[in-house]
Amino acid sequence: MNSLGTSDKLSLVRSDIRGPVYEEALKMQAEGKKILKLNTGNPAAFGFTMPESVKTALIDGMDDAVAYCDLRGMKEAREAILSYHLSKGIAGIDLNDIFLSNGVSEAVQMVTLSYLSYGDEILLPSPNYSLWENCAYLAGAKPVFYRCCEENEWMPDLEDMRSKVSDKTRAILIINPNNPTGAVYSETILKEIVSLAREHDLALFSDEIYDRLVIDDLPAVSTASLAPDLLTVTFNGLSKSHIVCGFRCGWTVFSGPEKKKMPLRESLTKLCSMRLCSNTLAQLAVPYALRDNESTKAMLIPGGRLYEQREAVCSVLEHIDGIRFVKNRAAFYLFPKIDKEKFNIRNDQQFALDLLHAKNLLIIPGSGFGHKGNDHFRIVMLPQKEILKKAMEDLGDFLSDYKQK
Repeated sequence: MNSLGTSDKLSLVRSDIRGPVYEEALKMQAEGKKILKLNTGNPAAFGFTMPESVKTALIDGMDDAVAYCDLRGMKEAREAILSYHLSKGIAGIDLNDIFLSNGVSEAVQMVTLSYLSYGDEILLPSPNYSLWENCAYLAGAKPVFYRCCEENEWMPDLEDMRSKVSDKTRAILIINPNNPTGAVYSETILKEIVSLAREHDLALFSDEIYDRLVIDDLPAVSTASLAPDLLTVTFNGLSKSHIVCGFRCGWTVFSGPEKKKMPLRESLTKLCSMRLCSNTLAQLAVPYALRDNESTKAMLIPGGRLYEQREAVCSVLEHIDGIRFVKNRAAFYLFPKIDKEKFNIRNDQQFALDLLHAKNLLIIPGSGFGHKGNDHFRIVMLPQKEILKKAMEDLGDFLSDYKQK
C-alpha cells in the first residue's frame, strides 16, 4: 500500500475552465501581462452588480442568518422557491421537496452521490458542463454522452440519445438553457426526451440555472412541468441571474410520484445533515431575488448589457474567415466552430494556448466540455461590448496567418 498516494476517485476528474490554459494565463498575469479572461461565467468580475433588492435582504435580515437553519433550508427561502416553480408549471411539490445548497455545484454532487451507484450510467449531453461528468465519476458511475446537433441549433439528437440507453442507464441529464452553447430547447424536444425517459422508467435531471437569462423572448419550459409521472430533479439558483456567484446559492426541487421521489429525497437528507445547512446569508436573498424580475430582464433586451455584448461578439465573428457559430439564445456563452483544416488544428488546447500567448486572450477549448473534434471553443461574453469587440478583432487578426505547428 502506498501511504503517500492519492485517491483514484479523482483520476478521471478534470475542469478545463480552470485547467492548464487557465494556469498558463495566471503565470502570464503574474509576469505583468494583462489577460482578458473569457473562461468563466463570473459576471461580477466584469462590473455587473447585484440588485438593490438583494442588498436590502442581506442588510435587513443578517441577524436571522447567524444560527444553523433547517438542513433543507430556511422556510422563507423554500416558500419563495416553491412559488417560483409552481409558476413554471411543476405540479405536486411542497416545501419538503426543496433543498437549498451551496450553489448548484454542491447540489449536483449530492444528488449524483445519492442516486447513482457503482456501474450505473447517466446520459449527459455533448457538449456539456464538465461538473456533471466529474460528479458522475465521483459517484462511481459512467457518463454516456448523447449528441447535440449544431446544425439544429444545438438541440439534442433524440435518435442518438435513444441508442445510448442501456440496462445500466439510470437518468438523463438536460441542461436547458444550455452551457456551453446557449441553446434554449423547444417544448417539442423536451416532450420527446420525457417520452424516452418514460419508456425506460428513467429519472430526469434538469439543470435550469439559466432559465431567467433567455435573451430572445423564448419560453424557458421546465422539464418537470412535462413529466408529472417521472422522478425529476430540477436544479436552479441565483448565481447568474442575480449576479451573486460568490454567495453559492442554489437549490433542487424533487417532483414526480411520492413513491419515486421519496427514496432519493431521504438519501439527500443524509448528506445534507452531514453538511448541517447551506449558507444562510445567501438564503436571505432568495425571496427578494425571485420577486425581482426587472433587474434581470433589463440585461436581456436591446440596450441591456447581455444583449448588446452578444451582438458585439457576433457582429465581428460573422466576418472572420474560418469561424462559424450558432447564435446563443440565452445566458452569455457562445460555442463557435473553427475550420480545423484551414488552420491545421490537431489539438484544441494548443490552439487556446497559442491564442493566449499571442493576444493575451483566454478562451476554453471545446474538448473541455466533452466535445470531440478539436474544432470548437467557448467564449464568455461578459466584458463590456467595446472590450469584447476588440477581443474578437484580435482573434480575427490572430487567425489571419495562423497555422498550428
